[in-house]
Amino acid sequence: MRNNILIIIPAYNEEESIAQTVAQLTASCGYDYIIINDGSTDRTGEILQENGFHHLSLPVNLGIGGAVQTGYKYAYRHDYDYAIQLDADGQHNPEDLKKLVAEIKHSDCDMVIGSRFVEKTGYKGSLMRRIGIYYFYHMLKWVAKIRITDPTSGYRIVNRRVIAEFAQSYPVDYPEVEVLVKLANKQYTVKEVKVEMNERQGGQSSITPFKSMYYMGKVTFFSIIRSVF
Repeated sequence: MRNNILIIIPAYNEEESIAQTVAQLTASCGYDYIIINDGSTDRTGEILQENGFHHLSLPVNLGIGGAVQTGYKYAYRHDYDYAIQLDADGQHNPEDLKKLVAEIKHSDCDMVIGSRFVEKTGYKGSLMRRIGIYYFYHMLKWVAKIRITDPTSGYRIVNRRVIAEFAQSYPVDYPEVEVLVKLANKQYTVKEVKVEMNERQGGQSSITPFKSMYYMGKVTFFSIIRSVF
């Protein structure tokens, strides 16, 4: 019987971490996975080919939104019941995958987010990142009337209904918060469970202080538009 759970791994220039991430993933569970190589310019594509990892390679860099939506389109067309987003840089602990799966099946929620803050964890994070998380927590309370302690977490699982939504429409960049507004407006249910997150296994985050400010302004603007219209 085919697995009904797909793990989506967007990857852009993750040559230092992708092999270890997949090794940890396959050692932790037997779920299907698809790596979306988002037009990487380093050896990411070669590593995927050399190791026979399941992947799709985009001809150009679409950004995180386009890469993730490609994964959701794949999940929808191949009739998966659940899809999980997992970072290629090793920050998401694969040992928590079964916890996310169990929660969405037992609670009948539409999305379950792996949270660093719903319960106390060892996560520290930079000051700018913590400020952003705090800001979006309050913004979501105001705009979408939902309480999400870790709104920027990309470690999340969704059911078939949400897979169909995301396959049709997904924000281009910085999508994590914006999709929560979309789901809340459409009366989908979202829940959080505690997860532990690791440091990056390699490479550098693309989020700079300037990009963080742009991110906060852009997401707030589009979230307000979504809540009104």
